[in-house]
Amino acid sequence: MYKPKLEKDIRCPLEYGLEIFGGKWKSRVICVLAEKKTLRYSELRKELANVTDAVLAATLKELIADKIIERQSYDEIPPRVEYRLTEKGKSVVPILQSICKWSGVFYNDDNEHILTQCQKCNYIR
Repeated sequence: MYKPKLEKDIRCPLEYGLEIFGGKWKSRVICVLAEKKTLRYSELRKELANVTDAVLAATLKELIADKIIERQSYDEIPPRVEYRLTEKGKSVVPILQSICKWSGVFYNDDNEHILTQCQKCNYIR
């Protein structure tokens, strides 16, 4: 597993928050799970579209480690694994919606690239 050369130097709560839900895929995973509640890996991958397996797997591991999502595996054949937001993860959703609302004021109208679950934020244009 990749180990960074330097330890993270987080000096304020904002940096911690951005580390938790910042980046291209973390906020998207959180928004999809907020909308869909519980998804299997393949369903989550379909919802996100252009994500690679390696990136999605790494993103899920980070979100699990940060206790934003939980992974439930079932002892079945074939194996079944589901992902859902934890209470901590659900508490992030209003923050992301606020950011979406703020961004919507300045965002260039390029609707062909908006994910369907992102339209749920109802930001003001």
